[in-house]
Amino acid sequence: MSIYKKLFKITSTMDKMKKDSTNPFFNSKYFDVNQLIEAVRPALIAEDLLLLQPIENGAVGTRIVDVDSGDSVEAFIPLPDLSDPQKIGSAVTYYRRYTLQSLLGIEAEDD
Repeated sequence: MSIYKKLFKITSTMDKMKKDSTNPFFNSKYFDVNQLIEAVRPALIAEDLLLLQPIENGAVGTRIVDVDSGDSVEAFIPLPDLSDPQKIGSAVTYYRRYTLQSLLGIEAEDD
C-alpha cells in the first residue's frame, strides 16, 4: 500500500482536535503539540509510518516516512531570525504543531 493510501486511511477517520490549552497573551485557545502527537502517533504506527520532526537548514519540519517503502511526505517552515533561545524554542514548538497539522489536514474544533 502506498504512503498516500496509508495517510488517506488515517486522515479519513480522524476527529477534529479539541482546543484544550490557553494562550494568555492573546486570550485564545489551541491544542498543544504533545496532544496532537498523542492523537496521531498510534494511527501512524498502525500503518508502519514513522513521524519525524527535524530542524534542517534553518527550518522546522514534519516528515512522515513509510518504513516499508522508504517513501515520505514532508512540510517545512523556515525559522525566523531570532537570538533569544526562549523565542526560538517557542517558534520550534509552534512550527512542529502547524507542520504536522497542515500535513495531515487536521481540523481544530471551534469553541
